[in-house]
Amino acid sequence: MPHHLSVRIDPNSGFCFGVIYAIQMAEDLLDEQGYLYCLGDIVHNDEEVERLEQRGLRIIGYEQFNELRDEAVLIRAHGEPPSTYQKALENRLTLVDASCPVVLKLQNRIKTSYDKQERIFIYGKHGHAEVRGLLGQTSGEAVVFESFEELLRHELPENITLYSQTTKSTDSFYRIKDELEQRGYQVNANDTICRQVSNRDKDLRRFAAQFDQVVFVSGTKSSNGKVLYQVCKDTNPNTHFISKVDEICANWFYPGQSVGICGATSTPMWQMEQVRDALVAL
Repeated sequence: MPHHLSVRIDPNSGFCFGVIYAIQMAEDLLDEQGYLYCLGDIVHNDEEVERLEQRGLRIIGYEQFNELRDEAVLIRAHGEPPSTYQKALENRLTLVDASCPVVLKLQNRIKTSYDKQERIFIYGKHGHAEVRGLLGQTSGEAVVFESFEELLRHELPENITLYSQTTKSTDSFYRIKDELEQRGYQVNANDTICRQVSNRDKDLRRFAAQFDQVVFVSGTKSSNGKVLYQVCKDTNPNTHFISKVDEICANWFYPGQSVGICGATSTPMWQMEQVRDALVAL
């Protein structure tokens, strides 16, 4: 039987400006030269990567990058460590730098702290593309940690310089700072969390609370997707995570229900529109 759902897409969801900028750059170059190399996934969303690959985008890893000569290579929004730029000089590669300005500013601040010989701790995800770029500013000497428990396993100096990956939760960052201060550490805390990401927290809570059901659309590799999905689920327990349109289950919904669709900073609007069309057709 038809569901007749009333469906709305969250106007604040979808690509952040860093990702929009990187994809725009890629599309312009693909139109111009028919193909383009990109170091790592341009965005943590398999469907969008596939769409761009069909247009000629060639995703490469570091091994291929090191062997490439005389080509143009896109640096995605997450940014890269200095070693990547060094390698490009040696291999006569032209870098098309789409590093997000928020990430570049953070890289510069970390580099300055490192030059002053501060002891740097970065709240972020091990092995994450952005974090690799940040670590590179400190010749790999900064300590990356994913939780307060993990931080405590390290020998901590009296003076701690604290940074964060740009897509972490501001609440957790300040909780970590407070915990450290309560234990008597001097903390120089640098809140470098992207406001486009942290404001989504509040916007999403408001959005998710308005509906009977919420469908959260995100690539499975997106760190930011995991965080924002949790925000939705905490606000509205009837939140479902999908990474593509054919993961929708008709039996999640009852006739006449209201459904909100939202996504990560790496979720393209066309994907949320696909989900909306599928729900309307139920």
